[in-house]
Amino acid sequence: MAKTRTSKTAQAAPAKPATPATPTVTIHTMIVYVPDELPGEALTSRQLDRNFGVQGNLSPRFWVSQALRLWHHRQMIGLRKGRPACCAGGPAHLLDLAGLRQAFGMGAGIRHQLFSRVVHGTAPATPWHVYEARHLADPNAYTGEAAVADFKNQPRVNAIRMHNAATYGAGQIPLEELEMFQAGCMAYQHYSASTALAGDALITVEGAKLAPASDAMADRVTYLEQANRLLDGIDPEQRLLAVSL
Repeated sequence: MAKTRTSKTAQAAPAKPATPATPTVTIHTMIVYVPDELPGEALTSRQLDRNFGVQGNLSPRFWVSQALRLWHHRQMIGLRKGRPACCAGGPAHLLDLAGLRQAFGMGAGIRHQLFSRVVHGTAPATPWHVYEARHLADPNAYTGEAAVADFKNQPRVNAIRMHNAATYGAGQIPLEELEMFQAGCMAYQHYSASTALAGDALITVEGAKLAPASDAMADRVTYLEQANRLLDGIDPEQRLLAVSL
């Protein structure tokens, strides 16, 4: 009986190239548009997952409007005393959104002055997301350990890490904002002011989620453009909620 020959093509079909993994975006703070039908009693940290599909805690991020009166307190979420008073959320017209943006921008200017002193004399550094993307594109050729080492071995990154090692609290420089710092003082102030209200992600009143495609500054700016366009046209009665993840 004649033996049937198997073609080389049938024996070893070419393997399909693996789809490169994409970096996940870092989300610390999410802003939620609260639907009108959801009662205030349901806006607690324990019910965030059931109501919005997120696991986190209420974040006292928003400043309260100076027009707030005693009878308004029941409309606020997580109201805290202070100057200015802050809360985790409430109707937009009872929040000082403009003041919060201005404060974030001014604080960013001070941080950028500190950043400039800390990194003086060092060359611009490549942000982490570039190394991460290279690693995810071919993990075997470029390991995660090599990516971390290459990122940390940059003189500017080491200057920031050394500063942070010797500093506590608000005086530290967030390495995840390295690309934004390097864009210049004005750009960093605009970035911080825009992030004040939009956070790192946003859930619309219809339940749609807006978020940057990655941690790259270009992707974050695209998100901030979309989110702030929505926030600028917000209904005064619309309730907002800040959640830390």
